[in-house]
Amino acid sequence: MGEALPPDVAQTLDALLAGPGPVRSALRAQIPHTRVTGRCTCGCASVDLTVDRTAVPPAPEHGNPAADAWYAAPENAGVMAFTQDGYLALLEVYSSASEPVTMWPEPRFVQR
Repeated sequence: MGEALPPDVAQTLDALLAGPGPVRSALRAQIPHTRVTGRCTCGCASVDLTVDRTAVPPAPEHGNPAADAWYAAPENAGVMAFTQDGYLALLEVYSSASEPVTMWPEPRFVQR
């Protein structure tokens, strides 16, 4: 069912989903039960995610992206978490610069 969630991805999800609210809380609870099941083909650090649906319930109904933020560094970079049926499905890092973000920026730079 994919590879274990790398620490940088888990820390990014935790920083992105920090804060109050039932959706954020439910999605944070899914992090320990999430695995990487694919990677973006463009060379960026974005990953496809699969949650063990027998281990944790889905998040309450919400839109997509479920959470998004900019990074303080590197400039012009952001991160978004997408879900499918209430479960984490994609963690996407993007940049408005011409080069893709190939490594996860430090979670402390996430600015919501």
